[in-house]
Amino acid sequence: MSGPGERRGVATAFGAFLLTLVGPVPSLNATLGLFLRPVSQTLHGSRASVSVLLLMMAIATAMCLPSAGRLTDRFGARRVVLAGAVALPACVAVLSQLGQGAFASAVPRLLLFACLGIASALCGAPLLARLTAGWFFQRRGLVLGLVAGAGNGIGCVIMPALADWAIGSVGWREAYGVLAAAMLLVGLPAAVFLLRDPPSGEAPDLEAGLSRAEAMRTVDFWLILLILGLGAGSLAAIFTHVVPLLLDRGVGPGEALAVAATIALAGSAWQPVMGAVLDRTGEPRWLSACFLLALLGLLLLWNATGPLAPLCGGLLIGVAIGSDYAVVPLLASRLFGLRSFGEISASLFGVNAIVLGLTPVLADLGYGRTGSYRITIWAACACLLACAVLSLRLKPFKGCRTGGRRD
Repeated sequence: MSGPGERRGVATAFGAFLLTLVGPVPSLNATLGLFLRPVSQTLHGSRASVSVLLLMMAIATAMCLPSAGRLTDRFGARRVVLAGAVALPACVAVLSQLGQGAFASAVPRLLLFACLGIASALCGAPLLARLTAGWFFQRRGLVLGLVAGAGNGIGCVIMPALADWAIGSVGWREAYGVLAAAMLLVGLPAAVFLLRDPPSGEAPDLEAGLSRAEAMRTVDFWLILLILGLGAGSLAAIFTHVVPLLLDRGVGPGEALAVAATIALAGSAWQPVMGAVLDRTGEPRWLSACFLLALLGLLLLWNATGPLAPLCGGLLIGVAIGSDYAVVPLLASRLFGLRSFGEISASLFGVNAIVLGLTPVLADLGYGRTGSYRITIWAACACLLACAVLSLRLKPFKGCRTGGRRD
């Protein structure tokens, strides 16, 4: 890639970075811990009842992602992402009406979160990865790491800080309006002016590889799915609850937010590093050591006796999050090619979306029964240990496989 093509590719990557910065993970998942108490008090429900709404959002995302991925493979990702860049902020703005008017009852609230899930699928990580990967080949891991890692990591610092300021200044209802405005002002111009679909032949594997049906008949597909589900799911349960977890253990709000920011920044910084390592070595089994580091980080969080231990624990957890999300999209593109990458990655991340929605519910149910996150911590440790073992089964990659005719 050189000349005008290189400039368009870099512009697309920057646009995808901006959309990730204000996307579903920073704006919704990362701010959950801040909204959990005030929203549950307003709705007169438990923490788990609020997390159930996020589960509905995750299910809708998972159901919509394969169709969205199929559309991007056939017609390009830009138009689909543009629709999501408009729909997602609109749905977030409506969250300010929870508990009043039409959203005083359960069914409209569930429908609202289902709409959030659909909008999230239209501008989520799989579609942006498909858009970006088509412009790059040799440095694909580095670029995907910068877009998703830096975007999510920096976004998971900025958006919770913005939400925390807005909640303290104007209340939680208006805070959702502030988040929606930020998402629209940053995301929509990025989608309109920066994103471009790659032309045919821009990357050697742009039209090569397996169909989704062919990929699902490989062991590698299910191995990636297990690692993504167990690893990202358990880490998401910790990340979305790290603030209430530390608050319940007597850590101050400022220190708890600092740990959450450390997780986000570590994941942000490490993801492009891991992507660059994979570009050079083609060896994904590094991920096993990262999961073991995350296990140590969880133990440091739970047994924290001073200000340094939670920060160190957050740093190690962030490294594992960055590694997991760096390995999966690059590994899928190298093993299965880009011909049906949108649909394949959407299937992988669709299951991941359900897990991301389910694990906070399970964490809150465990808290409701025991008054502690102890069960969540030990379950997450078991999942991370399993992921460390499974990661050793990942095979080094060089190119992509090729399959038969498109299904």
